[in-house]
Amino acid sequence: MAALAGVLGGDEEGEASGELLLDGVSPARSRGRVGLVLQDPDSQVILARVGDDVAFGCENLGVPRDEIWSRVSSALQAVGLDVSLDHPTSQLSGGQKQRLALAGVLAMQPGLLLLDEPTANLDAAGIAEVQNAVARVAETSGATLVVVEHRVDVWLPLVDRVIVLAAGGGVLADGTPTDVLAQQGRHLATQGVWVPGFALQRPNRVRAHGGGQLLAAESLGIGRSSILRDSLSISVSAGEAIAVTGPNGAGKSTLGLTLAGLLPPRSGAVVARAELARGLAPHPIRWKSRDLLTRIGTVFQDPEHQFLSSTVRAELEVGPRALRLPEAAIVPIIDNLLSRLRLDHLAEANPFTLSGGEKRRLSVATVLATAPQILVLDEPTFGQDSRTWTELVALLATLIDDGSAVVVITHDADFVAALADREFAL
Repeated sequence: MAALAGVLGGDEEGEASGELLLDGVSPARSRGRVGLVLQDPDSQVILARVGDDVAFGCENLGVPRDEIWSRVSSALQAVGLDVSLDHPTSQLSGGQKQRLALAGVLAMQPGLLLLDEPTANLDAAGIAEVQNAVARVAETSGATLVVVEHRVDVWLPLVDRVIVLAAGGGVLADGTPTDVLAQQGRHLATQGVWVPGFALQRPNRVRAHGGGQLLAAESLGIGRSSILRDSLSISVSAGEAIAVTGPNGAGKSTLGLTLAGLLPPRSGAVVARAELARGLAPHPIRWKSRDLLTRIGTVFQDPEHQFLSSTVRAELEVGPRALRLPEAAIVPIIDNLLSRLRLDHLAEANPFTLSGGEKRRLSVATVLATAPQILVLDEPTFGQDSRTWTELVALLATLIDDGSAVVVITHDADFVAALADREFAL
C-alpha cells in the first residue's frame, strides 16, 4: 500500500525489488494522483480544525480557494462527519478521525484511492456511510480503488478482484470475488482469512456467572473538558465480560478511561470495592500507576500511546519489572504471551515498526503480563485475521473464567457474541 502511494521511507521500512509505475511514472512523482487513508487515523491528522484538515491536501495541490471549500463540505457530508468546520480535531473520537482522514482524501479527488482498513473503528452506520461514500467517488470519478482489509464482506459489492497475501510472503489467491472466496473459501479460512459464510471458532466458557462486585459507578458524569454524558450507572464484577457499545463519539473510550482510573469523573464517582482496592483508597483515580498494574489494566484505542521500549520483549517486561518480579518468573510469562499472540518471531523488533494488528496484540499482551483483576480494552480485535482473533478471544475467555473482569469498548459484533456476558450500550 505504501509503495503504491510512493511513501516508502527507505531501507529501514524493508527491502524492495522490481519496478512500480503509475501512469507510466513512479508513484512518488504522481503528485495528486494518489490518495492514501492510513491504518492509524491519528497519524493522518495534521491541523487543529476539521475544515482546515480536510482542505490541507487540496491546498497543496493548488486547487482554487472557492472550489476547496465546496469540496471540503461535500467530502464531510459524504463520510457522515457531522461537525462544524471549526470543530477541534483533538476532540474527535477514533472513529470520527477515520472519517476525517477519508474526507481529506476524497476532497483531493485522486485517480487512485488507497484505503488501509478504513472502517476498523467505525460503528455499523459509519461503515455503511463510508462504503457508500467510496462507492459514489469510485463511480463518479472513475478512480481505481484498492482496499487493504481483513473483513472483506463490506467491500465485496465494490471490488472486481480479490488478492490474498500469505503471511510469509507470496500470494495465496488472486481472482474474482466468486473465484477466490466461494471456490477457495474453505482453504483460505484455515489460513486465517476472514471468509464470509465460514463460522468463527468461539471459546467454550467454563463459568456461566461472575463473582463478587469489583467496581461500581453511580450517577457518573464523564468527559474531558466538559461533561459528555452524565447519570451513567455501571458495575463490574469478577469473572464477567462487559461490552461497551454505541456510535462513534458517544463516549465509549472516555467511559473506559474513567472506569480505569485514568480520567477523573466530571460528576459522581467510580468506587472500587475492598476486593479490588486491597487496602487503598476506594477511588481508582487516586491510585499510583504501580497500584493500577495488578488491579486495573488498560489497552488504549491507539496502541502506540502505551509503548515505552525499543523491543517487543522489553515492552512486555515493563509491567512485571515495575512489580519487581524475579527474573525466573518474568521469562515464562513473556514467552507464553509471545507464543499465544503470535509475536515470538518479533521479540527483538521495535514496537513502532509492527503492523497495526501486531501493535494491537502487543498492547493487549502488555496488560496481560501483570494479570490485573480488571482489564479495560478499547477495540482489542482491531486489525486481526480470523486466526489471531480466535486466539485473542480464547485467551481473554480463559482469564474471565479464572476470575478476571473484562470491560471491552468495541464495534465488533462477533466479539460481543463470542465473549460478552452483558452489553452496556451508549
